[in-house]
Amino acid sequence: MHRLAFLAGLALLLTACGQETATPRFIDSGNPALLSEWGQLEIRNGQLRPASGVVAYELTSPLFTDYAHKLRTIWMPEGSQATYREGEVLDFPVGTVITKTFYYPRSSEAGVLASAYTGEAPAKVSALDLDTVELIETRILVRRENGWDAIPYRWESNQREAGLNRIGDIIPIQLDHAGQRLDFNYIMPNVNQCASCHAPDSNTREIAPIGPKPRHLNRAFDHGDGPVNQLAHLVAAGMLINTPPADDTPRNADWTDMSASLNARARSYLDINCSHCHSPVGPADTSGLFLEPDTPVGPQLGLCKPPIAAGGGTGDRPYDIVPGAPELSILLYRMDSVEADVMMPEIGRSTIHAEAVALIRDWITQMDGSCA
Repeated sequence: MHRLAFLAGLALLLTACGQETATPRFIDSGNPALLSEWGQLEIRNGQLRPASGVVAYELTSPLFTDYAHKLRTIWMPEGSQATYREGEVLDFPVGTVITKTFYYPRSSEAGVLASAYTGEAPAKVSALDLDTVELIETRILVRRENGWDAIPYRWESNQREAGLNRIGDIIPIQLDHAGQRLDFNYIMPNVNQCASCHAPDSNTREIAPIGPKPRHLNRAFDHGDGPVNQLAHLVAAGMLINTPPADDTPRNADWTDMSASLNARARSYLDINCSHCHSPVGPADTSGLFLEPDTPVGPQLGLCKPPIAAGGGTGDRPYDIVPGAPELSILLYRMDSVEADVMMPEIGRSTIHAEAVALIRDWITQMDGSCA
């Protein structure tokens, strides 16, 4: 019997016998055939949830992936700790395992999934009811002695196990989004494509996490006992050291929070979706467009900056951003496209994030000045 089929059958048998508790583990080399071998997630009482000692987390503004929802987790071997780093991803120790599970809510219509997404971010949850969601994939980042490795897993149709899938997949999706039907191909990247986003330093090209930075983690999350600040929760769990006082910790806005300023919301969205490439050391450094939150308003942020490396993706527009004129701005043109040689980000989506396009359009519209 093929090893994958044997292990999947064994996992299903154990589940049927009630042995559902998972034990998190660090695997220091290789690519395990099954997600369950990592012990990071377990199926209990019809729910997919983090195993004991694994911490679910969320970002202040999550990266957009075709309206998919995501369950994120972090685990570190007992006795090990991450170190706070201002403006950078936390310094995680060897043995750290980070997971991200992509899923959609099920619709009442057969064969159709739902975004349950009306311009607001998906619900922040730490457990998934398997009767109400469709699991797509789980991506693992593991910190080994020689650096981070990215390992992707595709969920089986019975939602009891996910198998190693290094070659990627194309998954047809029918999505009910705010009453509108979206038909698209969800692209599960192959293992080499992971570096398109997860190699934020173009000098080293080393794989690394991009989400768990203090400014993205500095928010409340309910782990079952009521909302608590995520950084404080990690400190209390003995998983994080050297954190400054809460008032001195940077925090991005939630881009869906209408009580925040339009500028804060737009900059936060561009930060999480774009700045891992568009930074002075990122893969898009030759563009001259830097979208980190501390980039000053001016040419580096795109204002009145002519395109440098956009190729045919300019749409015949003169500048990355024309204050007051979104219809003349390359940034908006590329966000509002799914053409392979135009769209940005260039990987990770097959649909247009309509709500974000509206946000950036409003942001550019209210900008003062001109490029005359």
